Amino acid sequence: MNRENLWKNYTEKEKIRIFKFAEEYKAYLNSAKTEREFVTVTEEELKKNGFTDIMKKKNLKKGDRVYFNNRGKNIIAIIIGKDIRSGINMIVSHIDSPRLDLKPNPVKEEEEFALLNTHYYGGIKKYQWAATPLALHGVIFLKDGKKVSLSIGEKEDEPVFSVPDILPHLAYNVQDERKAREVIKGEELKLLFGNIPIKDENVKNQVRQHIMEKLKKDYGIDDDDFFTAELEAVPSGKLRDVGIDRSMIGGYGQDDRICAYTSLKALYDIKDPVKTVMVYLTDKEEIGSEGSTSLKTTLPELIVGKLLSLTEKNYNDQILRETLWNSKALSSDVTAAMNPVFKSVHDSENVARLSYGLAFAKYTGSRGKVLANDADAEFLQEIRQIFDKNKIKYQSGGFGKVDEGGGGTVAKFLAYYGIRTVDAGPALLSMHSLFEISSKADLYETYRAYKVFFELN
Repeated sequence: MNRENLWKNYTEKEKIRIFKFAEEYKAYLNSAKTEREFVTVTEEELKKNGFTDIMKKKNLKKGDRVYFNNRGKNIIAIIIGKDIRSGINMIVSHIDSPRLDLKPNPVKEEEEFALLNTHYYGGIKKYQWAATPLALHGVIFLKDGKKVSLSIGEKEDEPVFSVPDILPHLAYNVQDERKAREVIKGEELKLLFGNIPIKDENVKNQVRQHIMEKLKKDYGIDDDDFFTAELEAVPSGKLRDVGIDRSMIGGYGQDDRICAYTSLKALYDIKDPVKTVMVYLTDKEEIGSEGSTSLKTTLPELIVGKLLSLTEKNYNDQILRETLWNSKALSSDVTAAMNPVFKSVHDSENVARLSYGLAFAKYTGSRGKVLANDADAEFLQEIRQIFDKNKIKYQSGGFGKVDEGGGGTVAKFLAYYGIRTVDAGPALLSMHSLFEISSKADLYETYRAYKVFFELN
């Protein structure tokens, strides 16, 4: 395995290619701050690259490029190979990220401020979300059935939103003695939404009334419409280069859209695969893969069954099970990078490092490998051989020292079907924060690695 900083051996020509790749990546993520937006942007890119909606196909043959959009929140892209029954090479990433979701009745008034009530989604340090500019993204359906898509707070001339923090001068009694996880409590994650009251003394909550009138005028939104809303507060702003040498990228949502992006780019560059290859972009990983757009559903059976029903004359349930059992997957999720400030949480011999290439985690999970997928030696040997043959730079990594903590991925849900699976993705610093940091070298090497995995036969 590579245990050396990749920048040491890149030529100037290679660096130019890597930096160009990074610019395209940043632009893509800037246009897709939520899982819905990522699906929308990706569906358009798939069409440009010759992919067709599988629901419009009556049969499939080798070389066909198809995709399936599941309820606008996850998307699956496939290139048909020679024999689907021999198994599918799939790369599975998630496109949801930690955020603040609006509650069903979000707008309230306190002390002549209109506030938005939120509920955090996924594992966050709540204090990081205070006193920082946030944008609102999402969809809301009006009573007449019209769907309104919102994105407020990304353009320079648009307002942003923010959770107010307490100034240090007055924090001694109300905040200073709190533990880190409670510096800001869940019910204190309320967004400032307005401050102008209407001029009507007969109205009790005059600021709230003004806000609701503005929402009605600008977007057609009534109070009751929030019942249908999926509105998310995410960090406002674009991904940025980090470091005087511009070697790193900082910004929101890189967990796990860095894997989604690189797997898609690798798929587009596959011309004539022997095996059927698949990019599976799933939702709800950050909350345990619960919900109808998550991986913990029968959607893998549905989509593979659809492929087989359009290619096999005598398709049956046993063929479906055998196809899944014969398949191989990368659960492509990010892992923790060696943190130069908090080194003590890492096992230095078993931690991924920034700019060292794609990181494999033989298992993820909590103490005692609980709730983990544990990849078998035969599968790891197969991957090692093809990666070494193609001079792919990779490393091993884990979340931290034993009993220090842990994290989960979607790998165990793939393994349920008998799919040989290992976690593989780049390492990040400041994971689950509003400003996650990746390496441009790892970004590019991950793309190269995923392309080679698709060619595994």
